[in-house]
Amino acid sequence: MNWKAVLFDMDGTVLDTLDDLTDAVNRSLAEFSLPTVDACVVRRNLGSGAAFLIAHCVPSDCSEELCERVLAFYKPWYDAHCRIHTRPYDGIPELMTTLKARGIRLAIISNKPDSAVQELATAFFPGMLDVVVGESPGIRRKPCPDTVLDAAARMGLSVRDCVYVGDSEVDIQTARSAGMPCISVSWGFRDEEQLLSSGASCLVHTPQELSERILQ
Repeated sequence: MNWKAVLFDMDGTVLDTLDDLTDAVNRSLAEFSLPTVDACVVRRNLGSGAAFLIAHCVPSDCSEELCERVLAFYKPWYDAHCRIHTRPYDGIPELMTTLKARGIRLAIISNKPDSAVQELATAFFPGMLDVVVGESPGIRRKPCPDTVLDAAARMGLSVRDCVYVGDSEVDIQTARSAGMPCISVSWGFRDEEQLLSSGASCLVHTPQELSERILQ
């Protein structure tokens, strides 16, 4: 398939953000004297946006009002501390360079707040991306297809011209709802068994394998 664009998820796909996300969650919980959580708790609740993450990291008896206060603290704190430990996965910058050299357009579509997505994309992938989309008011988060369809439209492309690359069940559902093929990566926040049980139809284990699959 000769795809004209590759749409990447961010967390767990092109960037290893787990340590900074865990630190931000725990700093937010501590601010309100709530118990902190292990990285594995953060990891399994990533992919559906900041509100979902915080709601599943606060204690189960936490009031909705307190949960909202934790979320309101978390968002600007994470924005200000999102590049302490975060880095691209090995081979991802080289993958993007290869794809760009072949004339393939690149985008990042994320459920994390748009301000952090824009900062991280600019810092780690300068000049590489045609479109960068994060969570913002008025557009539904993944797995709704809105952000993916918007990105394709902004590049002047049909969904048939694009492939979506992600590391979670949310990404598989997003691609399916957009009518777009999906390539799942095994190095992110879900393991191979979870991806396969979620309906992954194409699974790769390294950026080199991903490059070969896209360019074949």
